[in-house]
Amino acid sequence: MAVHEQPHRSSGFRLPSFRRNRSASTSAESAEPLAHTVRAYAFASLRLLTGFVFLWAFLDKTFGLGYATQSGRGWIDGGSPAKGFLGSVAAGPMESTFHSWAGDAWADWLFMLGLLGIGVALITGVALRLTALAGAVMMALMWIAEWPPAKHLPDGSPSMSTNPFVDYHLVYAVVLVALAAASAGDALGLGRLWAGLPFVGRNRWLR
Repeated sequence: MAVHEQPHRSSGFRLPSFRRNRSASTSAESAEPLAHTVRAYAFASLRLLTGFVFLWAFLDKTFGLGYATQSGRGWIDGGSPAKGFLGSVAAGPMESTFHSWAGDAWADWLFMLGLLGIGVALITGVALRLTALAGAVMMALMWIAEWPPAKHLPDGSPSMSTNPFVDYHLVYAVVLVALAAASAGDALGLGRLWAGLPFVGRNRWLR
């Protein structure tokens, strides 16, 4: 009588496939540098766009380019860049203080140098920590001048505030801090070159 071999059946037990795990690990490792690059360029793009906002405000207020500042009323024409904003403050705990500052030369110079310095620093990608500090202080003062918590002005008219806390000044302040924390000047900027300078290396707050 012939004896037929039974077909081999798997017991259901298999060793784990290290090849598949190794392949997945390799894919994750290769994707990590790409994600880092995308993140770096995303922050760099945000830095450049934010820098242009500040730099454009400086140029428009200086030369009267016809946008927020009418032609012939620029800083070089004798206009006061901060007078209109400070003089129009209509609510908040510093209303009278801002009114007293409106038109003062020191306020104009400080405001314009702030716009120029923050704009240039963001465009070039240098001194972002100092820029974040200066920019946050400027935005905080402008937030107080706008005073979003107010529902009504002293004359009873609506303030037109759309949010009692968050407005674009606060958003800009957070963006500046985030750019500094992320070293956003290293991509599409001079951040690495700036950080390599000896005096910056000795004073990390200048980074």
